[in-house]
Amino acid sequence: MIHSMTGYGKSVLQLPTKKVTIEVKSLNSKNLDLNARMPSIYREKELSLRKLIGNQLERGKIDFSIYVEMTGEETSTQINKPAVKQYMKQLKELVDGDDTELLKMAVRFPDALNTEREEIDENEWNLILNEVKIALKNIDTYRLDEGKALELDFRNRVQNIADILEDIIAMDPDRIEGVRERLRKGVEELKEKVDENRFEQELVFYIEKFDITEEKVRLKNHLDYFIQALDSDDSNGKKLGFIGQEMGREINTIGSKSNYAPMQKLVVQMKDELEKIKEQLLNVL
Repeated sequence: MIHSMTGYGKSVLQLPTKKVTIEVKSLNSKNLDLNARMPSIYREKELSLRKLIGNQLERGKIDFSIYVEMTGEETSTQINKPAVKQYMKQLKELVDGDDTELLKMAVRFPDALNTEREEIDENEWNLILNEVKIALKNIDTYRLDEGKALELDFRNRVQNIADILEDIIAMDPDRIEGVRERLRKGVEELKEKVDENRFEQELVFYIEKFDITEEKVRLKNHLDYFIQALDSDDSNGKKLGFIGQEMGREINTIGSKSNYAPMQKLVVQMKDELEKIKEQLLNVL
């Protein structure tokens, strides 16, 4: 069962004095590229969060965010009264003004406000951590649903390539006969007498260079292997990408050997289907 690397998960926790929102977004990437944003109070938990997210999502460009909105009356910021009074005293020595105007100026100076560093409440963090796991579960479900859509598209396109391959197999005898006739006609136009046995030997050698039997067999095997990989329990986009590369090699070789316009048109169709598969494989975990 394949998973897409594109996904979104969210969870919201309402605490007595704050609302905590967890969001996880992911896009495709060759490796794990994790960007984490959270209030400074939770920074000491960042490494463990990164490990949890990496183990769960494995790969992709991931944006993880914790947003905190205070809903209670508590605040960790206090006015530094002695500092503000000292600022106002010094300002009065410099300018004339009422206390309200001086106060507005004083609170803008450094150290006018003190912010006490909060300590993590472990019980509160355990609640937040549980919501993080819920958000990760939500994004995993999203990725799985996206993966199902990708899988259906892959199966359809692989079947399209298999159908075209059958058409190529069916027309191959006509192609070989066409090559044979072109060669014979070319010799006849030379108006030279040739040894028929020698001609047939050379003809067989020449036609063998255009033989695509091995390529047809290998391409069919790669198509079957691709479907087997889709049916496996794990999601391995890199493995599917490697199989796609092998499919491309066989299709390209068939095209270069075909020397037959109707077959080359079919090869172009196979290349088009494979290119669309490769584009979508970039999104597979």
